[in-house]
Order: sequence, then structure tokens, then C-alpha cells
Amino acid sequence: MKFLNPRYFTSSSKTPFSLSLNPFKFSPLSVSAQPTFGSRNPKRGPLRFRRYCYSFCFSRSASVRAAMQTSPPSIQVKDRIDLTEKETEIFDRLLQVIRHFTLQTQLRVAGGWVRDKLLGKECCDIDIALDDMLGREFCEKVNEYLSSTGEETHGIGVIQCNPDQSKHLETARMRLLDVWIDFVNLRAEDYSENSRIPTMRFGTPEEDAFRRDLTINSLFYNINTSSVEDFTERGIADLKSGKIVTPLPPKQTFLDDPLRVLRAIRFGARFGFVLDEELKIAAADNDVKAAIADKISRERIGHEIDLMVSGNEPVKAIAYISELQLFWAVFSVPSDIEPSTPEECDRLCVAYMDSASRLLQLVESSSFTDDQQRLCLYAALLLPFRNSVYKDKKGKKIPVVSYIFRTSLKLKASDSDNVINIHLAAEKLLSLIPLIIKDETFEIVEGDEHKETIDVPAASKLRILTGLLLREIKEFWRAALMVSLLLYPKYIVSIKNSSSEETELHGRKELFNRVENAILEMGLDKVWELKPLVNGREIMSMLHLKSGGPIVKEWQQKLLEWQLANPSGSAEECIDWMNQTQSKRARTE
Repeated sequence: MKFLNPRYFTSSSKTPFSLSLNPFKFSPLSVSAQPTFGSRNPKRGPLRFRRYCYSFCFSRSASVRAAMQTSPPSIQVKDRIDLTEKETEIFDRLLQVIRHFTLQTQLRVAGGWVRDKLLGKECCDIDIALDDMLGREFCEKVNEYLSSTGEETHGIGVIQCNPDQSKHLETARMRLLDVWIDFVNLRAEDYSENSRIPTMRFGTPEEDAFRRDLTINSLFYNINTSSVEDFTERGIADLKSGKIVTPLPPKQTFLDDPLRVLRAIRFGARFGFVLDEELKIAAADNDVKAAIADKISRERIGHEIDLMVSGNEPVKAIAYISELQLFWAVFSVPSDIEPSTPEECDRLCVAYMDSASRLLQLVESSSFTDDQQRLCLYAALLLPFRNSVYKDKKGKKIPVVSYIFRTSLKLKASDSDNVINIHLAAEKLLSLIPLIIKDETFEIVEGDEHKETIDVPAASKLRILTGLLLREIKEFWRAALMVSLLLYPKYIVSIKNSSSEETELHGRKELFNRVENAILEMGLDKVWELKPLVNGREIMSMLHLKSGGPIVKEWQQKLLEWQLANPSGSAEECIDWMNQTQSKRARTE
């Protein structure tokens, strides 16, 4: 089924283009002051830009459908753990501490390290559980031992427990043989009748295993006996069958620490494992959603989301969040958004992210750094909010995207700024793309999208406009181009007589390559590093000014435009042009 956007791309035949969003139904996006395309002259006149809003998104792709898979994959699990030379050295050193102080302590590596080693993957995240002392106490023993052997001792970092934010364990951290290791005691948790905050006590390995988030993370590697321990008696079986299951009933597990819902989603996406049906029901429970919103710190939520977006299956992870009705608990937004959020906006967000992810896989991945790819995916995910604002306490309008990054996820302010800039640049690129690829039916029309520049030929004007835009967005210009293609009218890049989704996808990939190559051929890559041929002091001197101001700023802009229009021009030529222009202005005035 296709859904028509009433603010559509018109042609001489008056035929609207449609959005293939099946089955992501959504309300049309609000009218915005963004550049869009208008009608084509039947006599092949220039295509001008009018104020309609259009959007494009691919239909639900294989990668999103895979997120909802119900059949577990086939997993190869090793029968034993093979230690690296470094791991052997670290574990031997810890056993030396045990023997030196005649301790009865059992040292167990817990969680992800055991899981990854059994899957044949390397892991540097070593968490050690202790059965009879706190992590801080054992770290002090390690330093005592190192001191007795004349070796350098190490600092100990302690992360205090915070039950109000579901952080129930004190964790000690120290660096040993150039590897950071966390130490924590085995624990059991007792709950009173009227409180969800547990009373902590030392636990048995079995009690600790059953309080873990997932069965595949409940496995131990006993350093003392060099053996894998599966106290839930299903950790290895679930690992082999590719299932995401909680050791205890899932609702109880999630209310204990609601972050476990996001961890279950992240691991399910990362390994391609199937979420247990009972787990999915519990994750969508209203009590659990309320606990996610109220009980966990936003920093912890943001960290999990960032791991998902930076991971190997970002779309699958966010699709799970949407399908389990957790989107708004995670990506919380103010209540007074203007314009209001479209119906089922979360599904539209996932669809945009999926489209961007698939395009990223098709284009040269080497042209994107990891951070550029991460922010490109965020920009696609939050694309429906690009024109949404809310009012802060002082009545100032703030972008909703900024709220999501800074308040909902507590991620870096620079991430928020970069994604907002990617959105702005993407919309500006929409009207430049046909000019960059030399579509003869388009012409530059002065307006908000194309502010007035110095008087130069069309080709030079295009280089000015493109260069100015790249100077604004800097190294994220490819991400902005990628996002702009999600909004670009469908039929322009479609191959005639073909409505195939894959054809559409490859058409946009080809368009990305054409624009990217054109920008590189114009010599605009890293144009933001371009130094001015004439600086502010020289401008003040030529204009006989004692201080800077709007006039100097205006000339700095004009000289930059001249420089972009004349990439091989010299400082002397630039000054000559300025003098001539100033003389013409004086005669006119």
C-alpha cells in the first residue's frame, strides 16, 4: 500500500509522488519553511522551488523485518575457553595474590567476557566476581602483593552503589598488566514488601547468576578451577540456540533494573538472537515502561542507545524499541511540541534510519568515519523532528532534537549541535543537488535557500553556494548529503518503468556518488580549511576604518565568495576586485 503526501512533488501531469512506507502509516509531516520542488514548465522551462513539504522513505526493508524474527539462528559455541597470553598472565597474577595471603577466595570472571570467549570472540572487558570480600578489599590485597614483590602499585577507583538509579553494587576498578579490570562481590538481593530497592548481601554464585540480566550473561569462568560454570543451567543452552532470556521471570528482572530491557534489546540485535516471547510481553508492560522513564538515570539510557547506534545492527535495535512500544520512554520529548508529533512517528523514525543504514552500506564506507556514520544514523532517526520545537521556561523556542540529545539521552552537546546542523544542511542541499548534477531543467532562484551572492557566472555561483554550505557543515557534509537523499523526490532518481525498492535504493546510491564526485571535482573537499586571501585588518585599511563592524563583516563575506568563485585567484587579484567593486558602489551611491 502506498500513502500519498498531500504536500507533493508536482509535475506537468499533476501526478503526486507517493511514499512507500508499508506498513509504517503516519500523519503527513507539517508544513515547514524548507526548500522543495514546484512545477516543471511543459516547454522544459526551469524547475522552480516552492514551499511544499515532501519526504521519502523506503518501505520496511529486510533489515527491519529481521528484527522481528522468531526462529533462532544457528550458533557455534566452543566447548572450552582458550585464554590469550595476556589473559593467562593476568589470571596467574591474581592467583598469586590468593596464594600469598592464603585466601579461600574464588575468583570468577562474569558475564560478557565468558559469553564472547565461548562464541570465539575476543573481549577486553574483564569483570571479576568475588565470593567473600568486596572488590575494593581485593584490589587493596593486589597492591599489597605488588608492593611485597617490589612492583609498582596501582590506583583503585571505586564506583559507589546508587539503589535509587538501579545501581546496586559497589564496583572497584584497577589497571593490571595494562588492562582495566573491575572487581565486585557476588551478591544476592532481598526485597521488602513495600520497596523495590533491595537490601544487598553477599550471595552464592547461584544466587548471583539468577540476578543477572540474561542467561547468556550469567555464565562464570572460575579462574581457580579453569572451568565454565552455568548455575542457571540454561546459559550455555540459550547461547547455542540464540535466545535472549532472563534467568528469573522477566518482569521481576526488569523492575529490579529497567536498563536490562535495553540491554536485552542490544544483545538481541548485536548477536541476531531471538527475544523470548515472555520477555517481549514484560518489556512492553506499562509498569516497566514507567520504570524506564523514572527509575534509570538518563545517562545510562543514553549510553545504551549510543552503543546500539554505534553497533553492528543499529536499525534492528531501534526497531525492537519501537515494536516493544518503548520508543517514547527512551526518546522522551516535551509535551508542548510545535508542530505536534505525527501519528506513529516512532515507526517513521525507524524507517528513515533503516533507509540511511542501507544507503551507507552501499556507498564507499571509507568516506565516512565511525563518528560521521553514527551521527548520520542519529540524524536519519530524528529526521521527523527536524522542524519541531518547544518553548523553555523563558519562552524561547528550542529544537526538539536538542532536547532528545541533551535531556532524554544526556549525550554530548556537540552531538546535538552536529545533528541539527546535518538537518539544516540536508534541507539546503535539496535545492542544490539538481544544480550540482547539472540538470538543465533547474535554475538558481534567489530566496531563503539561495541568498544573494556576488555577481558571477552560474557555474561560479554554484561553487560559491556549495562551498559556503560545506563551510557550515564541515566534515559532516557527506552525512548531510545522505540525509538529504532521504527527503529527495522519488521519481527523479527512479529508473524508468521500474518501481523496485532495490532499484530505488541503488538510484539514490548513484545520485549520492554523482553529487559527491561533483563536489570533489569542484575542489571543495575540506573547503572549511580555506584561509582568506585578505584579512580583516587589510579590509579596514583599504576602507580607511579605525575599527571593525558590519561593513568589514560584509566585505569578508564578499571576498570569501570571490575566493570560492576564483579558486586559483591571488591576493592581489582579490584586492583589485574589491577596489573595483567599491568604486562602482561609490559611483552608484
